[in-house]
Amino acid sequence: MAESIAMAGLERQRLLPSSSSSDDEVTDEESNLDSNLDSVGPGDHTELECDSPYVEVRSAVANTDDPNMPVGTIRAWIIGLLWAIIIPGMNQFFFFRYPSVIIGSLVAQLLSFPLGRALAALTPKWTIFGMELNPGPFSIKEHVFVTIMASVGSQSAFATEVVAIQRVFYNQRWSFTYQWLLTMSTQLIGFSFGGILRRFLVSPPSMIWPDTLVYAALFNTLHHTQVAGSGDKYSMSRERFFSYACLLSFFWYFLPGYLFTALSYFSWNVVLNQVFGGIHGLGGSLLTFDWSQIAYTGSPLASPWWAEANVAVGFVFFFWFLTPLLYYTNTWYSEYMPINSRYSYDRFGNFYNVTRILDAANSTLDLDAFKTYSPLLLPAAFALSYGIAFAAISSTTVHAFLFFRQQIWAQSRMSLSEQPDIHARLMSKYAEVPDWWYGLIFLSQFIFGVTAITVWHTGFPVYAFMAALLLAFAYSLPVGIIRAITNQKVSLGVISQVIIGYWLPGNPLTSLLFKTYGNITMYQALTFTSDLKLGHYMKIPPRLMFWGQVWATCIAGTVQLCVQAWMFANIPGMCDDHQPAGFICPNTQISGTESIIWGVIGPRFLFSQGRMYHSLFSFFVIGAAAPFLPYYMDKRYHNTIWKYVNFPVIFNGVGWLPPASTINYISWAIVGFIFQFVIRRRHFAWWSKYNYVLSAALDSGVAPCVVLIFFTLAILRTCAHLEYRQLTGFSEQLFVFVDFNIRVMVRLVVTPFRNGGAILYI
Repeated sequence: MAESIAMAGLERQRLLPSSSSSDDEVTDEESNLDSNLDSVGPGDHTELECDSPYVEVRSAVANTDDPNMPVGTIRAWIIGLLWAIIIPGMNQFFFFRYPSVIIGSLVAQLLSFPLGRALAALTPKWTIFGMELNPGPFSIKEHVFVTIMASVGSQSAFATEVVAIQRVFYNQRWSFTYQWLLTMSTQLIGFSFGGILRRFLVSPPSMIWPDTLVYAALFNTLHHTQVAGSGDKYSMSRERFFSYACLLSFFWYFLPGYLFTALSYFSWNVVLNQVFGGIHGLGGSLLTFDWSQIAYTGSPLASPWWAEANVAVGFVFFFWFLTPLLYYTNTWYSEYMPINSRYSYDRFGNFYNVTRILDAANSTLDLDAFKTYSPLLLPAAFALSYGIAFAAISSTTVHAFLFFRQQIWAQSRMSLSEQPDIHARLMSKYAEVPDWWYGLIFLSQFIFGVTAITVWHTGFPVYAFMAALLLAFAYSLPVGIIRAITNQKVSLGVISQVIIGYWLPGNPLTSLLFKTYGNITMYQALTFTSDLKLGHYMKIPPRLMFWGQVWATCIAGTVQLCVQAWMFANIPGMCDDHQPAGFICPNTQISGTESIIWGVIGPRFLFSQGRMYHSLFSFFVIGAAAPFLPYYMDKRYHNTIWKYVNFPVIFNGVGWLPPASTINYISWAIVGFIFQFVIRRRHFAWWSKYNYVLSAALDSGVAPCVVLIFFTLAILRTCAHLEYRQLTGFSEQLFVFVDFNIRVMVRLVVTPFRNGGAILYI
């Protein structure tokens, strides 16, 4: 059993050299301690000295470097800054729309390649300020640098959502200066944390960061770079395989994404839906043929099987055993609500109307109105997800201490040149970023943050601001280790809101800001660190990476704020439930409601002694105690299945539900088992050559297809205002054929206006 699971790789990391071994040698004892290392024979140590000790890295990353290859060229800066404007702007625009289209870094990675080659072919060979305008062919390092600049600020900054919540929920329309200071401080303080922790999370070869391997494989595929683990058994080149798989993924997505959406998920009647429903049920139907559903929580081809197995076990226990047990015993009155839903409910079985408990004058809790209206009720799966989030926080802390305390202490005394693998030795040729650069970034952004929360009357004290940053920094290292090894993400969103909800209750903006600086700062730190690891693998000079990330972050955040300001000023009915173009701001509505639950109502009325959900606090104790079991069993019984049991992964892995649905987890685990366990064991040469390429190809095919469907086929669903004076209260759905040169099936949905009119969605 242990040998078969060992093929799945990527477990606890203990790469500390013993006193009897050289820095560049992987001993058999270390291999046994680190389940990410495959067993090696005496003759294999010399080979591993010239490459990574991890087969996953060897199969995706080249073990060579050309220090003279152009990187920070004029064209690379132009393309990178162009993406830093376009992609964040587009994503911010669609962030407020439902359904939304997210342009990820993968799209930038694909589009930058032909754009860079076109500039290499068309740009004259001139010299400007001593820099060549066209230094030759578009290099792989330029491509990586451009992609990192495109991705570093591509996602909507949570600070912009705070600004939107202030405007929509609390009618607070503060100046652009406040918005910019808030956004920059939240983004760049995380960047400084990531830079300070890079010696722990980037330099060690044990910090693999599996999701970066997919991008590395695609870079090497596009630029025809041979990697050591790709093998020669299969004749088809990786670039041709990528092309075929990408095209197939592109055309296939038209079926589950538009023409026959039942291939994505099924809906059943109420009884069957509780067991088989993929969205509001327990996912017993198991299958989906939609890659965007399968990879919703991350590509199953990127995470190691041992981690996916932990998540699958956690899902089965919590959502196929414990959730039905809670539901059918009517715990927390859960039988009166859907078994799995992302909404909260009142005592009448309706969606919770938070406006009924607010003091309209200052947007704080009206206690009498709250007592008169209703307590807040949560579906069984939703309530349980809070308990799991509590357990994830405590288990991460204890797990990191038990399994990594020696490594963390040792790494604090080691420099980059002392790392054993080939990639660290190749990177030692480049000048490292001085720590004081990151310290200067932190100091300047700390001043920005203090200015934002004090000059404008947020009610968020400076000492709470400092406590949030301390929380983010304290958890960045243990959570980063878990993510670097397992590809699983741990969020501090819930625990940060619980802390501030008890500490400073009654102010929703205080809750939002503490969550922003406590959770989002950590998230940004690990996002920047992941990019640093990609640069480490692809041999990008660290100082160039520093300036590229800083400039791209500043530009992206500014663009997002400008786009958001334009939208609220020029789109009628912005964030209204009946906004004709679909700009209903779903994420803003959810986060705004959470600000009332945790900021206005506060955990005192939900989780304190005698309250309905007080028992969920016991998950803190369960999470803290759980890591001791595999730690003790692994010490007692060496090299057994216990070394693969990882409770932070178990608890955190199911933390996406909600908003993820059960079908996302089931299909993810099935596909992961097929590729990361079965194929990896039985067809290792194929897996080594094509696995990460296939993951990138599936994503690359779906992304442009989603955009194409949205801007062509889905654009046919325009809304026309129809004045039905006598349709008050009338709403129906019917299917008709409409002729747009071709016969297409579209849905008509008539939604009434309060004044008697209606909107017809086509």
